[in-house]
Formats: sequence, C-alpha cells, structure tokens
Amino acid sequence: MPPSSKGTPTPKSKPAQRKTLRKPASSKRKRKQRKLNLPWWSVAAAIAAVVLAVSLPYWIATADHSVGAPVPEGGYRHYAVDLSHHNKDIQWDSLRIVIDRQGRTSKDILRSREILPVSQVFLKATEGESMKDDRFDEYWAQAARVGIPRGAYHFFRTSKDPLLQAQNFISAVTLTHADLPPVLDVETIHSGCTPEELNRKALTWLKTVEAHYGRKPMVYTNDKFALDILSEDITGHYPLWIARYNSAPPRTSGWSRWQFSDKAVVYGIRGYVDLSVIQK
Repeated sequence: MPPSSKGTPTPKSKPAQRKTLRKPASSKRKRKQRKLNLPWWSVAAAIAAVVLAVSLPYWIATADHSVGAPVPEGGYRHYAVDLSHHNKDIQWDSLRIVIDRQGRTSKDILRSREILPVSQVFLKATEGESMKDDRFDEYWAQAARVGIPRGAYHFFRTSKDPLLQAQNFISAVTLTHADLPPVLDVETIHSGCTPEELNRKALTWLKTVEAHYGRKPMVYTNDKFALDILSEDITGHYPLWIARYNSAPPRTSGWSRWQFSDKAVVYGIRGYVDLSVIQK
C-alpha cells in the first residue's frame, strides 16, 4: 500500500521572489537630451519672433514714411523742399524739418533732436513746350499764404524748342520781388542730341527767361551731368542747385543748394520728398 498522506507533512514552497529591473542611469540623461534636442525649425521660429519684436517698430515707421534719409553733416541750418503734383495732402501750416537722435529726417516730434522750419519751397510749374503742373497754382498760393519763400522750376526737354519752353514757363509763372529766382531743371538728354546742342538750347531758355524777369535763373542738375555735359557758359555763370544722393557734398564747385536725398521725410507732407540743404 502506498504510504498514508497524513503521516508525512508536505513541505511548503517558498514564495517566488520578485525581480526589480533597474533601468540604466544613462536612460534618464538620454530622455532629457531628447527634450532639449528641438527641431531646427522651432529654434529658427523662436529667433525670428525675437527679431520681429525688436525691429517691428522700425518697420512700421518706415512703412508709413515716418523715418527718412539722414541729414548730411556740416551744420546745415536751412532746408529747401521741391514739390509737384506727385506730393499730396500737404499741411502747409505745419511744414517742419524734424531730425531725430540718429540724425535722420523724421515725423516723430517726441523723439526729435532738432526741429527747423522749411526755409524755401520750389514748385514744378511747367515741362516742355505746353505742359503745366496740375497743382502749381494751388501750391504757389499756399506757399505765399504761410509765408514760405517760394520758387518755380521748368523741366527742360532737349527734344523741344527752347523758346517755346521759355514761353510756356513765362505764361504760367508771375514772380514778385519776394520770390526766388526761376529755375531750369536740366538733367536729361534725348537720343541724338549732342552736349553742344543741349548747352545751346539751355542757354536760349536761360537768356530768354532772364530777359523777361530781369533776374538770373538758377540751374538744377545732377552732379555727373554738371561735370560731364554742361558747359562753363552755364556752370560758371548761373547759380547751381546740384542733386547728389550721397553723404558727401557735390563735386561740382560753386553750388548754392545740394539736394541730398529723394527719400527724406518732412513733417506735414505725406510720403517721401526731395530735400536740399542751402549753402549760406
């Protein structure tokens, strides 16, 4: 017979030991590293956001033309603006040259370093043989109303008759003793026209206008044109208003006015304007 189950106790089994698996310490560091390894595009986006926040005020100011070209060094105190029908919404009672702390023309009076009056305004009167600027009469009267010394200019076309061009200007402009001299704007030469022909035609206009008003006209041109095209009969005998969009003055000697930028701003005028300093 088999042995009785009651006689010999059955040994109890030991409880199974639970094994705890520990992850290597390096796995935590790897997890942290994965969190720090951001995609390149998210880092770039963060940097772009910072740059935008810093530069946005300047972009806004530039977009609405509230900051313009810097004024040239040299202690200039007198500024001239030239306008035509392209310039709109002019607040004639408020015209000022505002210079900010960075030496730029500005419309922000609160951040200005200096505020100066507009000393002179030149208005486009005529062009070629028959064209008259649409806003000339209005702007001419407004300049007189606010007491800003005013002048008128004619844009010269070398392909047109110089006598007819002079008569076009004379028929449009009546000068008083308080007004500035008439101005001939000569800065282009049409195909086939020689420098000799241009100078002959320009002198015809200048002499005709001088005889009519009894005043020597001024000549507006750019620096290169004055040096390379215009003759001594013009540059040596008429006051020169030279355009040179540069921080350095014109190379042409004897200039009386220097148009240093077409991207200046003037308080009271919307958009960019041409701005000149006056040699005193």
